[in-house]
Amino acid sequence: MASAAGKKVAMVIANNFEDSEAIDPKNHLESLGAEVVLIAAAPGAFNGKKGGSLTAERTFADVDPAEFDMLVIPGGGAPENLRIHKPAVEFTRAFVQSGKPVGSICHGPQLLISAKVLNGRTVTAVNKIGDDIVNAGGNYVDEALVIDGNLITSRVPGDLPVFNEALGKALIG
Repeated sequence: MASAAGKKVAMVIANNFEDSEAIDPKNHLESLGAEVVLIAAAPGAFNGKKGGSLTAERTFADVDPAEFDMLVIPGGGAPENLRIHKPAVEFTRAFVQSGKPVGSICHGPQLLISAKVLNGRTVTAVNKIGDDIVNAGGNYVDEALVIDGNLITSRVPGDLPVFNEALGKALIG
């Protein structure tokens, strides 16, 4: 695969993120040469569900979607924590509306739901939030990978190989 050198990826993070759904895509995109910037409501270390830890140095207050080439929303409990933080929701909405690629896995679409960007879009996610996607005007399908325009979605950690590959392809162009 070609290089993503010079590309900048925003990854949103909060406590209780699903470790593999954040760490695996971060490592994959960095292996392609991209810079992955962790963004949170406040700077500091955040704990994953399985003992992992990631540190965010940037906050939603000091970033602009225009700085980045892609947004990645890991799953776990992080999207639920972020969806009640208005700057996180506004950042996500602006990013989706920019047309640049947005990757979301597992519970990640909870942030997309709160950003009100799923109307008429086809996405996948962990099946527990399928009804929420439908109630937000989206079309939920149970597939390992769904690409609808700039939205790249997967269901669970087992889908990470196809999710990561799709993120890489979208970032490189």
